[in-house]
Amino acid sequence: MGGGQARRAYIGSFTHAGGPGIVTASFDPGTGALTALGATDVVADPSYLALSPDGGTLYAVSETTDGAVAAFTTEGDTVRPLGAPVPVRAEAPTHLALHDGHVHTANYGSGSVTTVPVHADGSLNSAPAGIVEHQGSGPDKGRQEGPHAHQVLPDPGGRWILSVDLGTDSVRVCVPGDGALTPRHEVALRPGTGPRHLAFHPGGRVAYVLNELTPTLTVCFWDPADGTLRPLAETPVLAAEPDGDAYPSEVVVAPDGRFLWTATRGADVVSVFALDDEGATARLTASVACGGVWPRDLAVDPSGRFLYAANERSGDVTWFALDPETGLPRRAGALDVPAASCVVFG
Repeated sequence: MGGGQARRAYIGSFTHAGGPGIVTASFDPGTGALTALGATDVVADPSYLALSPDGGTLYAVSETTDGAVAAFTTEGDTVRPLGAPVPVRAEAPTHLALHDGHVHTANYGSGSVTTVPVHADGSLNSAPAGIVEHQGSGPDKGRQEGPHAHQVLPDPGGRWILSVDLGTDSVRVCVPGDGALTPRHEVALRPGTGPRHLAFHPGGRVAYVLNELTPTLTVCFWDPADGTLRPLAETPVLAAEPDGDAYPSEVVVAPDGRFLWTATRGADVVSVFALDDEGATARLTASVACGGVWPRDLAVDPSGRFLYAANERSGDVTWFALDPETGLPRRAGALDVPAASCVVFG
């Protein structure tokens, strides 16, 4: 390895599709290379992962009909369970976030957000503290017959918790506490867009909502004082109308706030956006092949030098060196991970 001391990355996958579960990999910050160290499949379908701030505990959803969330210690070359998985009392949790002593899961199948307390040692409470049930539907009767919470995350200041719901074409803003989240606002987006994931600009005043049912990005103003989200503009993530399926999956922002990247499944591309100084204008500048098939997740390494795509159907994680002047990704390598679904860095 070159360019510095090796660090860790963690890769989630779908075990029902042949995935190895949670893969621990070394990460070379000089080259961006990932090398698999070990894996565990003790939890079914750990499709999304989140690390504690100190990197000592990894949390994973179990995206199953009887959904659960689990904690793992990251010591060694394979993560080890830290207590038993905790049922979230909801179906198909797809995303989770750790915030102020609690883990929140976005439950796609049930259209809800579950809150589970975290103990001082990183382990999870044996039962949820509360569940917020989303209500509503959208015009796409095949995908929006009811609520489908797809992501949950705190705002940059840590005062609010946001949940993105594909089924209701909206983003909910909640106040965290010791139990269930307390809903404060629900922000409507264009009907039928199917919002999937949201990312904040590092300046803390702009948020980007990636839509799954239409291949577009909605740029929003974020007011951290009162927790309001105001849509400003919607822009395509593809340069031309797609010939076939095009389902955007993930949006990530460069640590310095100059660029934004989206992944689109079906088209199997990563799109590059240039951002203005405040982040309020996103301009599509290029699209490149994701290096695989069906990119479910994107991640930027902590330095902002490398971009990673978890390609679910081709079963690999590809990485790209990022041009510091243009944000253009250049493919640099790949790691085989069947049914790969997400990447996080320690």
